[in-house]
Amino acid sequence: MFASVLSAVILGMDVHLIQVEADVSSGLPSFTMVGFPSAQVKEAQDRVRTAFRNNEITLPPKRITVNFAPADIKKEGAGFDLPVAAAVLAAAGFLSPGFLKGAMLAGELSLNGEVHAISGILPMVLKAREEKCRFCLVPVENLEEACLVPDMKIIGVKNLKEMIQYLKAPESYAPREGQTSAAGEEEGPDFRDIRGQESLKRAVEIAVSGFHNLLMIGPPGAGKTMTARRIPGIMPKLSYEESLELTKIYSIAGLLSPSDPLIRHRPFRSPHHTSTAVALAGGGRNPRPGEITLAHRGVLFLDEMPEFSRRSLEILRQPLEDKVIRISRINGTYEFPADFILCAAMNPCPCGYYPDMNRCRCTAGQVSSYLNKISQPLLDRLDLCAEAEPTDFSQMSAGPLGETSQKIRKRVEQVQMIQRKRYQKEKIQFNGELTGSQLEKYCVMEKDARNFLEKAFTHLAFSARAYHRILRVARTIADMEFSETIKKDHIGEALSYRSFEKKYWS
Repeated sequence: MFASVLSAVILGMDVHLIQVEADVSSGLPSFTMVGFPSAQVKEAQDRVRTAFRNNEITLPPKRITVNFAPADIKKEGAGFDLPVAAAVLAAAGFLSPGFLKGAMLAGELSLNGEVHAISGILPMVLKAREEKCRFCLVPVENLEEACLVPDMKIIGVKNLKEMIQYLKAPESYAPREGQTSAAGEEEGPDFRDIRGQESLKRAVEIAVSGFHNLLMIGPPGAGKTMTARRIPGIMPKLSYEESLELTKIYSIAGLLSPSDPLIRHRPFRSPHHTSTAVALAGGGRNPRPGEITLAHRGVLFLDEMPEFSRRSLEILRQPLEDKVIRISRINGTYEFPADFILCAAMNPCPCGYYPDMNRCRCTAGQVSSYLNKISQPLLDRLDLCAEAEPTDFSQMSAGPLGETSQKIRKRVEQVQMIQRKRYQKEKIQFNGELTGSQLEKYCVMEKDARNFLEKAFTHLAFSARAYHRILRVARTIADMEFSETIKKDHIGEALSYRSFEKKYWS
């Protein structure tokens, strides 16, 4: 007898439907899997047969063939255990093949018949809804995640017996009350804790308002990391669509909480400087999201930036321009979203105190070698370069508290609303995404501002990319002051965030 059931495999960020077919026919007893299964998928036959035996299900001594269609897609992961078990049971006569029509199954089986969670359930259920499946049968541990998809019947099972029960009568399944509720507001790090550093906080606000990349330079202990960790707190809250997009990414990466899977806060990823290029970009035989993709819609913080390998840093260049990262493999090219704010922090030299000659112990060669670990093309992709100055005793002991993150966030939201309204007919949302032709259209400068920028461009020998970055930052500064045109003061402030680059790298 023949039977088939629907399942899915995830390649990169894409979900591919897989038809799991089973046939039980006369012949020497055997269990064969075909259709380009990986070694991990082939292990399903031993798990399924042992689970059947431990649940007192005796398969007939016949030839069992399982096929995964289409055969040109590599099948990876342990999520095929449940569909293989269901298809074999239907082909062997324990279930009617009609029970499997319009159902999508995914889950891992243990040897005693228990069903375990797998990663990537959310995108699979979204695909099932697109295909208008009747219901999805998933591990009960993945139930909260699967229920994030509206208008889709979800059945969570704990073991093999429940799977058989609900395949026979899916209407008998009583849906549980969703436990995923709006979590209370978490009190994250607040900008009010930072005393002094007004120029650095101003640069951070500009960076977040226009979605610009930021480099912070300063001695050890000046507050660079402390400032970076507070950036997500001044970013606008995620919309439900953005939350679902992030949850999908973290589902594929296997990083969701089983009890509360919905991502509600902007991600802040801070990989260690020993992280490899693959860890940052993502990859593997079946590519998975890396730190760049996990920071999507949030902040990627690189502390001690020059300590990262040159290869790891240069990988950032393409996603910073395209907002996606492309990973090529022999089986195809995979695209992962990478729309994040890059925030990097570094010391001006190995000891951290250059150019203070009273404290700096580094030679000129050591300083030059340290700074040149960051290439000029990468520097050009950092819109703002701000200096974190040492805080004196009076500021630390009795200085006034700064503005709260909530107050700064309200200003940021106003500025971003201006940008969204301006670019509603474009394919962008923020000033940091403006292209060359759009810069001419939207970055209208007053005459003295244009003359000032022309002199600076000639005198400081900026690259064309740096020129565009200055215009984008100036456009954001003008928006923060609710100005339709870019004035000379706006250009001056934007240029000041490139002067630190010239101060250290020249």
